[in-house]
Amino acid sequence: MRVILLGPPGAGKGTQAALLAETARIPHISTGGILRQAVSKLTPLGKQAKQFLDAGELVPDDLVVQLVEARLQQPDARKGWILDGFPRNIPQAEVLHTLLEAIAQPYDYAIDFTVPDDELVRRMLGRGRGDDTEAVIHRRLEVYREQTEPLLDYYRSRQTLLAIDGNQPMKAVTTALFEALQLSAAA
Repeated sequence: MRVILLGPPGAGKGTQAALLAETARIPHISTGGILRQAVSKLTPLGKQAKQFLDAGELVPDDLVVQLVEARLQQPDARKGWILDGFPRNIPQAEVLHTLLEAIAQPYDYAIDFTVPDDELVRRMLGRGRGDDTEAVIHRRLEVYREQTEPLLDYYRSRQTLLAIDGNQPMKAVTTALFEALQLSAAA
């Protein structure tokens, strides 16, 4: 199984990815995690990424793609993966599509977790993170709508988009996700 998780910040992608990864015994690949690991291990790509991070800049798309490619080619990802945090926009999705074809690892589905904005704000304010102010949260949602939400049409047009109602108790979201993927909780 190879799936791409989509949805706004606070929709529960990370939580569901961890449960899905454990059940399906495939890696949960988060771009943030890849970056942190590459930087901590001082890999050649990690050293490049560190320069941008230390300067407070976004890591360029081409470098993120190289990091994702390197991670997807590790042995534990051969039988499947869950991609979380990438792609974030149409150009990244197109590059990812080309990459997955090149390494013969096509994705099965893009999964969108839908949650109303007022609930997303409530959840993120409840996390207690210092940078989760209401103004910052609204800006993150605005950026998501502008840059990432167009991916829904991108994957819908390829008939690979699954929508999951993320505005329900966590176990119900997990059940809906597993049912959509035809995965048993005991897998």
